[in-house]
Amino acid sequence: MSVDQIFEKLEQNFNADAAQGLDLVFQFDIEDDKTYHLVINDGTCKLHEGPHDDPSVTLIMNSETLQGIVSGETDGMQAFMAGQLRAEGDMMLATKLGELFNMG
Repeated sequence: MSVDQIFEKLEQNFNADAAQGLDLVFQFDIEDDKTYHLVINDGTCKLHEGPHDDPSVTLIMNSETLQGIVSGETDGMQAFMAGQLRAEGDMMLATKLGELFNMG
């Protein structure tokens, strides 16, 4: 699965109910691919290619780690502890990804 396809799947598995009242930007710096960001605004989710001017949190990983997390094979917290995933900005928001997207 390409990185583009992974992000399309993520967008399709968005849980709008969990995002009511939220205004966040999740940026994904994929080390062996491109940078993407997801804008979550009051129950909507929009995927954009490229960096955002002011992301709420930036997650840095390679495409293999991204695929594992989105497929549910890799636990995001374990990837973080193992150094496969780094976060900049509001790190607590990274824990919300599991609520906002149906992984696996």
